[in-house]
Amino acid sequence: MAAVTTALSGMVDSLSANNNLPNLLPLDGPMVADPALVNSSQWSKVTTMEAYPDYRLRVKSPKICDSSVKQYSGYLDTAEDKHFFFWFFEARHPAKIGDTPVILWTNGGPGCSSLVGVLMELGPCRVNKGGTGTTANPYAWNENAHVIFIDQPLNTGFSYGQRVDNSYDAGKDVNIFLRMFYYTFPQYASSQLHIFGESYAGHYVPAIGKAIHEANQALAKKQHEGTLTKAEESITILPLASIGIGNGLVDVRTQYKYYAKMACNSTYPPVLSQFICNAMDAAVPSCTYLIEQCYYWQNRLACIPADIYCQMAIMEPYTTWGRHNNPYNVNMPCKKYGKCYDIDDDITTFLNRRDTQRELGVEVRGYTTCSQRVHIEFLLSGDSSKPLYLEIPPLLAAGIRVLVYAGDADWICNWYGNKAYAQALEWPGQTKFSQAEDLVWSVDGEEAGEVRMFENLTFVRVYGSGHFVPYDRPKSALDMVNRWISNKAFVSALDL
Repeated sequence: MAAVTTALSGMVDSLSANNNLPNLLPLDGPMVADPALVNSSQWSKVTTMEAYPDYRLRVKSPKICDSSVKQYSGYLDTAEDKHFFFWFFEARHPAKIGDTPVILWTNGGPGCSSLVGVLMELGPCRVNKGGTGTTANPYAWNENAHVIFIDQPLNTGFSYGQRVDNSYDAGKDVNIFLRMFYYTFPQYASSQLHIFGESYAGHYVPAIGKAIHEANQALAKKQHEGTLTKAEESITILPLASIGIGNGLVDVRTQYKYYAKMACNSTYPPVLSQFICNAMDAAVPSCTYLIEQCYYWQNRLACIPADIYCQMAIMEPYTTWGRHNNPYNVNMPCKKYGKCYDIDDDITTFLNRRDTQRELGVEVRGYTTCSQRVHIEFLLSGDSSKPLYLEIPPLLAAGIRVLVYAGDADWICNWYGNKAYAQALEWPGQTKFSQAEDLVWSVDGEEAGEVRMFENLTFVRVYGSGHFVPYDRPKSALDMVNRWISNKAFVSALDL
């Protein structure tokens, strides 16, 4: 432990010497509404619930991105000055009412907008070059499902208000949003609900699943006992069917063990020297010790040192010693340091256009794809090193299905670490899942990846994809999600 303390001290000294410490502090306040954008007459629905007197849902119907399907956008407001932006798309090919699943999608970060999911990945449209407009996405996930994109936590994308700096509080906010949404649109209330996200959503999604499941249990208990208040009778038990996590940061203790392997000894050519990878591996024991302290104490004092040490000793060398290395895809070098995807600029341009903002009903200016302030607030709360993976086994035990999928060219949340944490989850099916065979999954006769499954836990490795599976392998991603929401096997008996 003395060596770890010395290393941390050296890092702090280095940061101080380079005048970098002040930049860690979010000096600006929370995002606030621009009075010039606030227009109370634009909302077609404004919903309140007696059960949630401090909340309000405002809704309008935009016509951009894909005017062929019904859309809703707007805000969930709270008395605590929280305003969550959402954008909903009905399915292009809906089944009968009640049979079309609902997917809620959140991007990661922490602090990255889920509108990246709309315009770059799985939404009904892709942004055009230069942000001049959009083009239909033939592999959109709303082919057979209704999809909700939500900007969370607060001050991400078009959401604004008082800060949220941890995944558990963020999960509680999303739980209330969904109950207000279903109250406002009861036609979707009986549809199976699937909570999906990628990257840092490996923290968000388990927290959201926990919040929904525990609230459902409490509501069901009151129903059984006949103790519901009149106000509570209007609350819907959310039909949570599954959670899905793509290239997720879920169990950092496990993930850090596989960064060197992915950089130097994966199925792809190495992107770092073996010397650098050996140095990264040498830091793993100290990193593991610090993370275990965070897992035990669950506080900032234990978790922030784990974040700082592990990131600088194991993650930082990836870009320091390979300035054009793309942390999201080892096969695609960045054009310049920190600039890997031009589409980020196109999204920012499109969403900062006044006509776009007017159509969506947004109330803040200066959209950015990812908020550095939110990222720092989560870092300073120690959230990223906390064991959110512990929230998955109770969901499995309750019969809720869990999908872990990963593009196998991603470095930052690589498939080795994702598969390892899935195998390490402690639930009744752990042994059988770990012993299960990896089977080839094909899409239209071509190998798309491999799948391992037992009961309600499934792991999918997506061949040739980086961090953003719906972007890199859109056809495979759509096949995967369509199979998942319809509970259709990835591998048929004819394939065996």
